[in-house]
Amino acid sequence: MTDILAIGAHPDDVELGAGGTVLRHIQLGKKVVIVDLTAGELGTRGNAQLREQEAAASARILGVEERVNLGLKDGFFENDEPSLLELVKVIRHYRPLIVLANAVNDRHPDHGNGASFASRACFLAGLRKIETEYFGSAQEPHRPNAVYHYIQDRFIHPDLVIDITDFYDKKMEAILAFSSQFYKDGEDKEPGTPISGEDYLRFLEGRAREMGRIIGSIFGEGYTTERAPGINSFSDLL
Repeated sequence: MTDILAIGAHPDDVELGAGGTVLRHIQLGKKVVIVDLTAGELGTRGNAQLREQEAAASARILGVEERVNLGLKDGFFENDEPSLLELVKVIRHYRPLIVLANAVNDRHPDHGNGASFASRACFLAGLRKIETEYFGSAQEPHRPNAVYHYIQDRFIHPDLVIDITDFYDKKMEAILAFSSQFYKDGEDKEPGTPISGEDYLRFLEGRAREMGRIIGSIFGEGYTTERAPGINSFSDLL
């Protein structure tokens, strides 16, 4: 049983949207696994092989249990049966209590598509009449308790915010492990992208501060929910 399965359409999606949350829960003793749906091979900078190396380096910084890449086509993956079943198999294998997934709407169409893709796979994974095997072994159905969508480039008002103040620096270290994608002072000869400039790193800090301010902390990560989260009492809230 895995506590959290963090899913992203591209390598670095989880780090950007939920890296602090992952770090916080690992410190609490929770098991976290990252699933990248694609290798990000259509990205303007770098290539699939380099991004695979960067993803592995980032996973070591975060301290996740495992990182899996489904190998779907960047920019072209669809909510079709063969693709969904690949994620269903992973969900049934790791049996997560919670799934973190892409933003429900964002600048990159793969993000919104990834959000609905992950949500649908979580539902399908709980259906007994869908039979799957993983590495030759028949699987039992499993449906996560909840799916939460992290917030990415476009602002979405959060339904809840995780305090990541103590983990912000480590989150940024994990993000910058993707050195092909982000700002490198004086070394950058690749084409510019919306996330490759120094201003994007300032944007990330501003977004984290904005989310933190909502809950009275310094840094935060916001999420939207598919159902209202339940609490035992108001004293559970910050």
